[in-house]
Amino acid sequence: MNYAKCSNNKPDFISKEEIDEIVKYGVSIEYAFNVIFAAALGLDIVDKVDDADLFNKYFNKMSHKLDANEYYNNSYFKNIKIPTIKKGNSELKYEKYKPYEVFVCNDIITTREGRQIPQIGFFETEFIFPAILENNRIWMTITPNEIETMKEAVAKAFGNVLTFGLGLGYYAYMISEKDQVESITIVESNEDVIQLFSKCILPQFKNTQKIKIIKADAFEYAQEDMSKGNYDFVFTDLWHDVSDGIDMYLSMKEHEKQSPSTVFMYWIEKSILCYL
Repeated sequence: MNYAKCSNNKPDFISKEEIDEIVKYGVSIEYAFNVIFAAALGLDIVDKVDDADLFNKYFNKMSHKLDANEYYNNSYFKNIKIPTIKKGNSELKYEKYKPYEVFVCNDIITTREGRQIPQIGFFETEFIFPAILENNRIWMTITPNEIETMKEAVAKAFGNVLTFGLGLGYYAYMISEKDQVESITIVESNEDVIQLFSKCILPQFKNTQKIKIIKADAFEYAQEDMSKGNYDFVFTDLWHDVSDGIDMYLSMKEHEKQSPSTVFMYWIEKSILCYL
């Protein structure tokens, strides 16, 4: 199923009117969404047995109607306010998902049979989220996908933490709230992103004393300086998605052996491993 083509090329192809037209026959919003999504993927769930079987077995595990309030109540969303500002080729602003817009909302899950199921989300209402644009292209965001895929790395962070990639500072903010985290060193190569974060976002952190930002290439720092820092936990978030992340993931994994007592975690590692 080429779900990526649908979600990337025209993520807002499902409309409220189409959903309402199906729901009036007594089915749920989730079922109506899945029917339209299946048709967009080229499945014939009426006349083709294999397509119907695929739909019935996996679509409920793939698509999810999300509650906007759950994410708006996230502590970063509640406490950090994002201004609209540009610095060089980088722009800090709010973007939005339209009602029923399709987006990836979590890491791929793998069934016992080995089938890989992408996790697709949608909201019934508009959802507004912080973003950094590079040359007018969305590059870094804080969406349900980032929140869900970072939960484990947030929960496991402890001691002196090193994180590769700054973004909007979501990961740094979440772990800075933990008593178990003593310090957070952030390695980021983009000076514009560092300036936007330092000026507009970092002053809103309660625990700014834990944060140290180093402007450097992540791989050079990993090679030359990581083992000198006595880090307890390292989290890497340098890629936009799996397509550009595989090579960087493999390169960064090579540096783990320099710090055998350090715990390493990587953003969307499950999805990367599925593709590998």
